[in-house]
Amino acid sequence: MSASILPRGASRLACAVSLLLASALASAQLATRPPVDPLITPDASGWLQTHAPNHRIDLHNPFFQSLGSNGRSCNSCHRQGEGWTISAAEVQHRFDVTRGLDPIFALVDGADSPRDDISTLAAREKAFSMLTSRGVIRVGLPMPANAEFTLVAVDDPYGYASAAELSLFRRPLPATNLIWDSAVMWDGRETFAPFQPPMDAGLDMEDIRSSLSSQALHAILGHEQATVTPDQKTLDAIVDFESHLFTAQVFDRAAGILNEGGGMGGANILAQQRFWIGINDALGNDPTLEPFDANVMQLFDDWRNPRAMSSLDPHARARAAIARGEQLFDSMPINIRGVAGLNDVTGQSVIRGTCGTCHDSPNIGNHSVGAPLNIGIADGSRRTPDMPLYTLRNNSTGETVQTTDPGLAMLTGKWADIGKFKGPNLRGLAARAPYFHNGSAATLNDVVNFYDTRFNIGMTDQQKSDLVAFLSAL
Repeated sequence: MSASILPRGASRLACAVSLLLASALASAQLATRPPVDPLITPDASGWLQTHAPNHRIDLHNPFFQSLGSNGRSCNSCHRQGEGWTISAAEVQHRFDVTRGLDPIFALVDGADSPRDDISTLAAREKAFSMLTSRGVIRVGLPMPANAEFTLVAVDDPYGYASAAELSLFRRPLPATNLIWDSAVMWDGRETFAPFQPPMDAGLDMEDIRSSLSSQALHAILGHEQATVTPDQKTLDAIVDFESHLFTAQVFDRAAGILNEGGGMGGANILAQQRFWIGINDALGNDPTLEPFDANVMQLFDDWRNPRAMSSLDPHARARAAIARGEQLFDSMPINIRGVAGLNDVTGQSVIRGTCGTCHDSPNIGNHSVGAPLNIGIADGSRRTPDMPLYTLRNNSTGETVQTTDPGLAMLTGKWADIGKFKGPNLRGLAARAPYFHNGSAATLNDVVNFYDTRFNIGMTDQQKSDLVAFLSAL
């Protein structure tokens, strides 16, 4: 029977099926090979997209040049395919390919101890174990002068850390989506504005540029071991490059293209996202006095309507899961307890919140004000044998606490700041495992499980799966 004599309804159905099959075929092709686009790279969930000026990555920028003595560049630890940071898997691959001789494997901070033997392949495999397994760099910081606490014991499996220099293993933060940062570095040490309450001033664009310039300078002198201080023109070029990068997931192997059907995934849409310091702050620090909107993430709202999702669409089920995950992020009740920097600051022993209480920047997911929090990631109770453990004693009360990283307290010297870190931007998560400041969560499922147990949420397996689907689509 020819198409011309099919019943009208059947003809429309055939056309719809044809279009859906074409879409499914296109998605299947995308799932097996990347589009020819220098700004799209594969990751664990599909494809990651970076938005950059003139639709190109300027490889002549000093960001990609070795400016020190050990062969490293900014790009050594900030790779496009890993969301402009590093993933443990990619670092392990680099180790295997170069036999541990890639510039990232430098004793200064890539090794578990700067005194490690790296003369043989076997020695290097041992020396760089934290970098290859967790994707962490060793940050060496001395105990702060006039601290409210004393270091009374060190248990370092690598035999190096002391009060003169604690070994703090931290993930390199992404060098993208930076114009929305409310703090620079996990502990805010490069932030040119207050990183603690009161947070009424916050950063402006000039603060961000100054903070990023300082971060670049110290990275070149420290991580790259430069013997000559780079000039301001070089630093400005690096800051200009990275502050114009925007990165987000654009394609999901199960859900297809993330900016179709009303979806707003991808970096090109992200680049248009409005933001100011304090936007949508849950504690009332928004300078515009706009009330907090619990619907922090609105990227996939159109996928929540089942009538808008054809049962014939091969992506319908996966898109519905992402939409459910977004709704959980925005509305799933969490009884927030014992979070230093939040419960103590507000005087509330229990805060009835959601994921968006802390990840409040609309469609971005970081905290819109400088709000370092201790959610317990560095607690001694969560210590694993590969992490150093530090015992600190309060000079006034004699109270002791064990931690794998004192966090903000290493800058301020304040007892109340032990274990506090900033919350990272959530876009492009699928490309940059493992997670948390110390790489302690190997997968996004591990992240979700941490929050479920930490706050006794009681999520079902389906809810966890939906939330991971959503986070993977960011």
